[in-house]
Formats: sequence, C-alpha cells, structure tokens
Amino acid sequence: MKEFIVDLTKEAGSVLMDHFRQDQRLISLRSTAKDAATKYDRLIDQFIIEKIRATYPEHSLLTEESGYHAANPDWLWIVDSLDGTGNFANQNPFFSVCIALVYKGELTLGAIYAPAIDEFYLAERGKGAYLNQQRILVSNIGELQKSYLFYCEGGDKNRGRTGTILNKVYPKVIDIRKLGSAGIETAWVAAGRGEAYFTTKIEPWDIAPGVLLVLEAGGQVTDFTGKPWQQERGDFLFSNKKMHSTILELLHEA
Repeated sequence: MKEFIVDLTKEAGSVLMDHFRQDQRLISLRSTAKDAATKYDRLIDQFIIEKIRATYPEHSLLTEESGYHAANPDWLWIVDSLDGTGNFANQNPFFSVCIALVYKGELTLGAIYAPAIDEFYLAERGKGAYLNQQRILVSNIGELQKSYLFYCEGGDKNRGRTGTILNKVYPKVIDIRKLGSAGIETAWVAAGRGEAYFTTKIEPWDIAPGVLLVLEAGGQVTDFTGKPWQQERGDFLFSNKKMHSTILELLHEA
C-alpha cells in the first residue's frame, strides 16, 4: 500500500504538471480562488478514483470533488486531487496532491506531493515522516516571539472572525505566512520550516495526510479546544508540540 500511494500521488502530480501554466483561461479564476474548481481538479480526482478502485475495489473513498464513495468502512482513502486550486490557476507553484489512507479510524499513510517545487512528503504510522526520502522532524523553537507560523482560513468566509484570530496571534510572532495550499503548509510544519499552522473550518481532505506527517515528525495536532483531530470540518492547530499550548491559549476563544 505504501508503494501504491507513492506511485499514485506522483502520477497525479505529473499529470498536473503537464497542464500547469498551459491554460491561460485559468487566470480568470483568481478572483474566486476559494470557490474555484478547475477541470484539472476533476480530471485528477477521476484519475485517482479509478486507480484506487482498480487496485482496492473494496475500499471506501472520500474526495473533495466527488464526495463519499461507500464500501468497506474499515478502509478509507481521503483525497484532495488539487490542493491550492487558486495557486494552480494563477500559475503559482504552491499546489499539491494530498492522499491519506485511514484504517479502522486511524491514519495509516499520508502523502503530499508538490510537483512544481519537487517536494514529495510521505508519512507511515509509527515509521516517521519523510521529504524526498529524507527523515524530517518538526522545529525545536520553543518561544513564541521567535516563531514563524502558517495560516489559512480554510472554509471560513467570516473575515471578521479570521481577522480577530490573526490580530491575536500576529503581534506575538516573527511572521505569519499564507501559502495557499494546506497540504504544503502542514508539510512545512513537519519539515521544521515553521513552528505551527492554524486553520479554520477546514475540510478533512485538505489536511488528513498533513496530520499524520506532523505527528510522525514529532509534532502535535488538535482542534482549537485541544481535542485530537477528527475526520470532520473544523478549526485545527498543527505545531512542533513545544509551541502548542501557548498558541492554543490564543486560539481557544476564537
């Protein structure tokens, strides 16, 4: 299964690269990036579904583009065929393919591939997190004022709320970066490129593989109340563990 998820994620990324920066009409989607779904999202979604069904026809699937495909509930593939659609449409290389495998409710495998920047992330439960086959770990920074954070509003359309959250956190850190792909943002926390990533009302397909990556890299993932991640839409914090409780105090009332 590990070999399968690696090959599948890389193949999907390769197909995306065949079309990246080739369709100038996609630029028109930049003003509606949050609601955009290009034909390439759907193309890759179908590609991934067909590959999984051909190899594991008894497994269930949950994808951003086509919803839940019921089968054996013990096995569930969670798929975001193109995470960072707005970036892809705007010819920005920060987009990714995100695939996770859940077995009996536990994340087992997670893969994130950012093909335009040639970064392939893989996590296996109990066996660590890797970037291009090299072991990665979360950062060792333990002071908020020395921290870089990543953020995205996920599916939250309430800019008043997200602005309030940012206002609580931003003055206390070096900087907050927004990359436009939750897959890459979670992966960069796992790789120690930032101390934390927080997001609001995000869907499970955006972050499922990133949850396992961060945990296997030595980090921590909870919702804003401190409860472990569940396969549901919600507010979540990914961190290097050292910063978790400090940042959670700022987010708890949000």
